[in-house]
Amino acid sequence: MTKRKSASLVDELPSISIAGCGWYGMELAKSLLKLGHQVKGSTTSLPKIKQLKVLGVDPFLIQLEHDNAETDLTFFRSEILIICIPPGRNKENLKSYTEKIGQLGNLAAATGIQQVLMVSSTAVYKDSKQVLTEADLPNSGTEAAKELVAAENILKENKAFNTTIIRFSGLVGPKRHPGRFFAGKKDIPNGKSPVNLVHLEDAIGVMLNIIEHKSFGKTFLVSTPDHPEKQLFYTRAAQAAKLEIPEFRDELLDWKIISSKALTSDLNYTFKINNWTNWLEETKEDPNQNNSINR
Repeated sequence: MTKRKSASLVDELPSISIAGCGWYGMELAKSLLKLGHQVKGSTTSLPKIKQLKVLGVDPFLIQLEHDNAETDLTFFRSEILIICIPPGRNKENLKSYTEKIGQLGNLAAATGIQQVLMVSSTAVYKDSKQVLTEADLPNSGTEAAKELVAAENILKENKAFNTTIIRFSGLVGPKRHPGRFFAGKKDIPNGKSPVNLVHLEDAIGVMLNIIEHKSFGKTFLVSTPDHPEKQLFYTRAAQAAKLEIPEFRDELLDWKIISSKALTSDLNYTFKINNWTNWLEETKEDPNQNNSINR
């Protein structure tokens, strides 16, 4: 069981509910608990209820596919709601994603939540051969990107609470070693395109900073400021993981670079991992861990 800080200090910290305790949400919950926050977590998996309890998280089984009348509203009685639910990849999940996020927004509004933070993705931007910042509007035409933007807008249009959007680039870290992403693949296009990634440690660090500094009601792009060529980075990553080396086409087609400008201007955030070559040389993360993710 995680040790709590003194009652007086806990009372000063906002209570937080995390919708979606998967790979990212679970690690975020651990970090919030260490700081002394009271944390509630939702999952769609019965076995994970026990896992959350052991950590010190107040667990809730929430199935948004079902009638909201069966949802335990106690989960939503917090000051902050963090939504860490990805849209998924199959068509059925995509169809219902915006509706699910809208349900969460309605429940948050009904229970008096003050701040909603949604984890989104920089995949909402297409490869448009430019450096992108928070000032740029989403322009990707993929179905997943359209659903993400629609979900973001549903929350932002709800005036019952303040909405903060955090768009992460590709996440790496424990159970997501990049050496596995392209290992053994051949004839991979666009080998010279820049990489946009962020380590779990910084993905959590940014979220904690937003909460600490109460920098709400904004949109943040989160991408490590090191953007090596895809072919160089993933070759080194496969070598570091002792996996079969991928083969790329030595070409530059469409590309984008995600700039985390607002993190510097609004939060003065400094990335803990800001050089991917150094990280690959120093990391002790097991590349053979399972990459599966459950909410």
